[in-house]
Amino acid sequence: MAVSQIVNLLRGSVRLEVAGDFPERFLNLCAQRGTAFWAVEWPDSHTLRLTVAWQDRRGLEELAQRTGCQIREGEKGGMPPFLLRFRRRYAFLVGLSLAILAVCFLNRFVLVIEVEGNDRVPTQIILSELRRQGLRPGVYGPSLAVRDISNGVLLQLDDISWMAVNLHGIRAHVLVREKVPKPELVDESILGDIVAEAPGIVTRMEVWSGDEAVAEGATVVPGDVLIRGSVQMDPPQWSEQPVRWMPVRAMGKVEGRTWRTLTASIPLTAEGKAYTGEKSTRWSVTILGQRRDFFQNGGIPFDRYDKISNTWNLTLPGGDALPFFLRRETLRAYETVSLPIDPASAQAMLEERLLEKLGELLGETGREVSHTFSAGQRDGTLVVTLTAECEEELGRFVPAQ
Repeated sequence: MAVSQIVNLLRGSVRLEVAGDFPERFLNLCAQRGTAFWAVEWPDSHTLRLTVAWQDRRGLEELAQRTGCQIREGEKGGMPPFLLRFRRRYAFLVGLSLAILAVCFLNRFVLVIEVEGNDRVPTQIILSELRRQGLRPGVYGPSLAVRDISNGVLLQLDDISWMAVNLHGIRAHVLVREKVPKPELVDESILGDIVAEAPGIVTRMEVWSGDEAVAEGATVVPGDVLIRGSVQMDPPQWSEQPVRWMPVRAMGKVEGRTWRTLTASIPLTAEGKAYTGEKSTRWSVTILGQRRDFFQNGGIPFDRYDKISNTWNLTLPGGDALPFFLRRETLRAYETVSLPIDPASAQAMLEERLLEKLGELLGETGREVSHTFSAGQRDGTLVVTLTAECEEELGRFVPAQ
C-alpha cells in the first residue's frame, strides 16, 4: 500500500457527485479555495464526480450554490466515517479505547515469562529466582536491566552456566543453558575392600583393581569380602624373597542373584468423610500478582471441610497465559466416620507400593527377575509380603581401618 493511500485511509474521504450547468466552475472555486480533490470523472457534460478529503467536505455546499450546482455525497471511506457509525454505541467506543490503550500502554509491560533450555533445573525455581531479581509479571519492561538480572540468577543457581533474557513486547523469553555435571572422581589414595551388601549368588565379576576373593557361583552374605584391596607381588623366579602384597583401592563390579523380602501392612478400617450438605463459596481475582478477595468475612465457618478450587486463567490466542486469574473456592463441610476398607483394593495398593520400594532398592543397576505376593489378615490388619528374585550389584566399597 502506497503512502498516499495510507494517509487517505487515516484522514478519510468522500465521493461527491456535482450536477449543474457549469460544474467546471465548481472545480475552479475548489482550486482557488485550496481544497484537494482527485479521481475526477465526467459522466456527461453537466455531471462531475470527484473525491475530496473528509475534513474538506464542509463548505462545498456554498461553492455549489454559487455555481448553480447540486452536490450529492456517495461512497465514504477511511477511519473517520467508520468511527462515526458507532458514535451512539458507547460500549463499542469504550472497548475500542481500551483496546488502543492496551496496545499502546500494556505492550510495554511484561505479562508472560517463558523459560526454555532447562532440563534438570525446575522451571518454577528459575521463575522464583527471576522474581527475586526483579523480573515478574506486571513489571515495566524498559526499566529492566536484563544483563544484571541474568548475572544475578547465575550467581544464585549453580546448575545454570548461561542465561539470556529477551523482551518481545508483553513476553519475556528466558533462554538458559545448564552446566554439564562433573564426572565422579575416585580417590585411589583411600584403600579398602569391596564387600557384599546383600546375600546372594555371584554371577559375574569384573575386577579393575585388587584381587578376587570369591569365584563366580559362590554364595555370599553381607560383609563377605568380594574383591580384596591388595595385589600379590610374586618374587623373581629362583629367588628366596617372600611373596609381598601391595595395598590398593579395590575397584570392580560384582553382579549376583539376590532374593529380597519386603512387607507392608494397613488397617482394614479408616476414618472417612460424610458431607453434611453445608458449603460456602468464595471468589477472588489475581491481577499481576496482586490478589483481591470478594468476600467480607475471611474466616471459615466449618471445623472440618474440603476446599475445591477452580481457577480460570486469561490466555492469548496463541496459548500464552497472562497474569490474570479468577478463582472460585468451594468449602464443603463434613464429619468423620469409621469406614471399612475393601481388602482387594488395599492389597492392590500395598503391592504397588512394595514394587516401588523394590525399585528404589535396586536402583538403576539392578533389575527384577520375578516376584510373588502373599497376603493375610491379622488383628484387623492386612499384611502383604513381596518375595522377589533380582539381579543387582552386590558389592560396596569399605575403606580399610
